[in-house]
Amino acid sequence: MTESIRGSGPPAGASATGGGLRRRRRRRWSVRAGAALTVLLLAAAGTGALLYAKLDGNITADEAAARELARYEKERPTALTKDAQNILLIGSDSRADDNARYGRDSGTERSDTTILLHLSTGRHSATAVSLPRDLMVDVPACLRRDGTRGEPMFAMFNHAFEVGGSACTIRTVEKLTGIRVDHHVVVDFSGFKEMVDAVDGVEICLSHPVDDKDAHLRLPAGRVTLDGEQALGYVRARKSLGDGSDTDRMERQQRFLAALVNKVRGNDVLLNPVKLYPVLDAATSSLTTDPELAHLRGLYQLVRGLRDIPTEHVQFMTVPRESYVYNANRDQLVEPEAERLFDLLRADRPVKVTGKPASGYGPYGSGDGKTSDAAGASASPDPAFRGNTAAENTCE
Repeated sequence: MTESIRGSGPPAGASATGGGLRRRRRRRWSVRAGAALTVLLLAAAGTGALLYAKLDGNITADEAAARELARYEKERPTALTKDAQNILLIGSDSRADDNARYGRDSGTERSDTTILLHLSTGRHSATAVSLPRDLMVDVPACLRRDGTRGEPMFAMFNHAFEVGGSACTIRTVEKLTGIRVDHHVVVDFSGFKEMVDAVDGVEICLSHPVDDKDAHLRLPAGRVTLDGEQALGYVRARKSLGDGSDTDRMERQQRFLAALVNKVRGNDVLLNPVKLYPVLDAATSSLTTDPELAHLRGLYQLVRGLRDIPTEHVQFMTVPRESYVYNANRDQLVEPEAERLFDLLRADRPVKVTGKPASGYGPYGSGDGKTSDAAGASASPDPAFRGNTAAENTCE
């Protein structure tokens, strides 16, 4: 807590930097938390049941994906640890309805952003790994949206979602990583915007002004608080920000998500029922999830252990990648680094991230591929991967 202590001075037995001040801060936090809880309980006694029913009904259960995954249960990976969880977060680029302004609706949708979120046993850490949409992968035979079944193919990763939705994407990820996906969440453009607006925007810092007509984005240099529409343009822009690569865009998305995590975890949101309800309403109304998560109780059981994870242990990174050998506009995994990352996540072992390019391969998105010390990196017993944490401030 950073709340200042008012009054003429500290009481006897306390100091401005000692345990007395910490205890006073804890007491104030407890009072504020208790007051917020009281308001929520009072609401539950009146309209709370209706609000709960509305939030609970917002979430769409992905029953079709559940049936398809059950069909292939025998071929899916087995979890190596009991309590660790792996959640696949899928950002859909659907242009239907309110999303039509972002492009023509061809009747299909692809996964614009896909993140594999690993929650450690005991919820001591959370590691979010972005998977490039242009990554060349083996897509299994999946049930198409028209009811027919396709053939296995080697294609871009986001083709899996276009062909067979979330079930096909999950099977592709499991085949690629060997990691069991326990849950999945799909959110579209509208849901992302509503979530940002519900927390009154998210602050980012820009070294240069941005004017990108394709991304519907015009921003000044310096500190800027983005609303939902601006935030969507910011995380989707490629031509006007960074080096134009999809990997650079993913790193920007990761830093934005870190800032969003900090905003949501702030006391002005979580301890304020007036602000908390719009956040919950925006979050739930934009979600399609596996049936187990498709209600407030399921979501609560998943996230209740996350509140105590220190922000420095909430990590964001991109899977080790380089330009595809046959097409510089596509990606391929850098091995053995990628497999080492998957091994760590499978075994629920700690993953370290660093702001510097990871040893063993060149900067993501640069197209320069592996460097000469790749062999030495693969022999390292404790590798570090390029990424950032939610504790890092993008404006410092």
